[in-house]
Amino acid sequence: MAVFDPRRVRKQLERNRQTHGGRDWPASFKDRLTEPLPGLRMVLRMMRERRNSGPSLADARNIPVRRADALPPVPADRAAVTWVGHASYVVRMGGRTILTDPVWSRRIPGVRSRLTPPGVRWESLPEIDAVVISHNHFDHLDAPTIRRLPRTTPIYAPAMLGWWFRRRGFTTVHELDWWEALDLGPVRLEFVPAHHWSRRGAFDTCKSLWGGWVLSSGEFKIYFAGDTGYGHWFAEIGARHPDIDLALLPVGAYEPRWFMRAVHTNPAEAVRACLDLGAPRMAAMHWGTFILSAEPLLAPVQEAIREWESAGMPRDDLWDLAVGETRLLPAGPDS
Repeated sequence: MAVFDPRRVRKQLERNRQTHGGRDWPASFKDRLTEPLPGLRMVLRMMRERRNSGPSLADARNIPVRRADALPPVPADRAAVTWVGHASYVVRMGGRTILTDPVWSRRIPGVRSRLTPPGVRWESLPEIDAVVISHNHFDHLDAPTIRRLPRTTPIYAPAMLGWWFRRRGFTTVHELDWWEALDLGPVRLEFVPAHHWSRRGAFDTCKSLWGGWVLSSGEFKIYFAGDTGYGHWFAEIGARHPDIDLALLPVGAYEPRWFMRAVHTNPAEAVRACLDLGAPRMAAMHWGTFILSAEPLLAPVQEAIREWESAGMPRDDLWDLAVGETRLLPAGPDS
């Protein structure tokens, strides 16, 4: 009679995940880390400090919200972004509608309820042509929101995260490594590096990849950073894509700096990243939705404005959008 060996079963399950979808992924992506992850002592210190400090909620009412009943129309030859909140954008380009890291839930594990409602009602969304995911942290990969999507929705996910969607019945799931790209009709989606990490449970640290996306169609190119610290990848992305029109960059969740620096840009670093990318305009995200850190609620966008102007950049090219606000990218001279 065969003896049940749970370790062997776990190894086989892990191996099945690595090869699910027809590719043979590595068991871990820890070699992609830019810096070592915080150790137990740092995590315990962070937890102690978080209990004793935090931003005042008084400024929550000052976070701008322009929630509309429907998205404004976008001409087929133009591109537009709508900030839903946190890292969730509705990107419309090439006649396609793409969601980035969609989170419509009122709560995510481990933090208080969202400060502002989703900028677009779920029922008001047009048909979604694709979803791009940056990594598997709960504030970027939200299971209740994903369950609301038709299972035929194309999913573009980091390496070793495809099984998560296939297990939930999604039929078109693409897993990409850094610098790999696929076409969605006239829109090209390229997965690019980020200074971050991944974990969803106690035993899956860095077992799936993390990154950002470059979305291109016609004359328009939009960079979505996902979640990231500051580092050399921005200059390399800019070198490979010297024609980025708009960079969607995180400006929040950066204090205390000793803990967050390796994985979250502060506003000054976000502006510097935009300059490294060579993008003429930047849209702020990753603030005003969930309380993930200790800085004052309005500080991320206030500091971003100061840093942007200090860098000599035109104020109109920093898009500090209200939740729910839509902005069209400027058309080229030949449009």
